[in-house]
Amino acid sequence: MISIIDRYNKTQHGRLIRTMHAERKRVFVDLMRWNLGHDGDQEHDRFDDDNAQYLVLCNPEDGDHLASLRLLRTDRPHLMSEIFPYLCEAGVPSASSIREITRFCLSPRLRAAERLRARNTLVRGMVEFGLMSGLSAYTAVCEMGFLSQVLSAGWEVNPLGLPQIVEGQMIGAFRITITPDTLSKMVASWQCSEPVLRLVEREPAIAA
Repeated sequence: MISIIDRYNKTQHGRLIRTMHAERKRVFVDLMRWNLGHDGDQEHDRFDDDNAQYLVLCNPEDGDHLASLRLLRTDRPHLMSEIFPYLCEAGVPSASSIREITRFCLSPRLRAAERLRARNTLVRGMVEFGLMSGLSAYTAVCEMGFLSQVLSAGWEVNPLGLPQIVEGQMIGAFRITITPDTLSKMVASWQCSEPVLRLVEREPAIAA
């Protein structure tokens, strides 16, 4: 199952959050060589604040991180508006009903078949979250290899501009429209047949 983690229940998932940030560092800094700030063990940036939400898939046996993504509101400063606005030819999409997908991370410990299952599970959780939250769309920036997969996944997706070379990598921005039939449109290689989203756990209210 996938947990929705935000400022209200973050303290209940301390270990999972730490392993998520550690694996973000291994994937994006150590393996992909992105120029990101880190403390030597974990990768964080200024968007990991109280407004961020995380969808995290964990190992049910040991509670470790398997896959995750971060969602940022687009009606406030976010990665696309602050770092990559030039990738959007008609302007950066911004609305309370649109979230930006960032830090889509699959554990480097996973084998190929496990990575595919984790990716599909995380994507289904993302669509379920969008439907549950009344979202109209997601936006994201990614490198060309993954962008080509996203564009052929079967859902309604539109490029926001022509891909450009940034720091030696070809990257592009896109928008995924979320509708009640988004899951049924997904091609077989992207499908996950069972519901995966776990309801948000909240901190118990403190009596006055």
